[in-house]
Amino acid sequence: MKNKIERKNILTFTLSLFALILLLSVAGCYAPSPLYGTWADNMGNKITFTSDGSFNATISSSGVKEQSMGSYTVLKNILTFTRDTGTTTSTEWDIRGNILYLNWVDSSGIQRQIQLYKISN
Repeated sequence: MKNKIERKNILTFTLSLFALILLLSVAGCYAPSPLYGTWADNMGNKITFTSDGSFNATISSSGVKEQSMGSYTVLKNILTFTRDTGTTTSTEWDIRGNILYLNWVDSSGIQRQIQLYKISN
């Protein structure tokens, strides 16, 4: 009887240890999106991406600063912005070094290339 209890305890311990190792290895593989954080340039353009999938942007277009906020999704190199106003735009994006490259489409539909530097996580 004592031998059965010891085997059961060893088996329970082994399975618990295996589950813990599996959980830690999966959690260790998670990498946050490289977009998370605040990006800005010296012309007053700024976009903040948060881990909950929301963004807040201030972009100058034709000398006028425009505020935008809403949600974003990423599928490989396509970034889709869904503004609180309901408009949706998609653009390719790339990060080279510490610079984010993307095309921004303002509320008037005017597209412009912007390059933003990561200023905080």
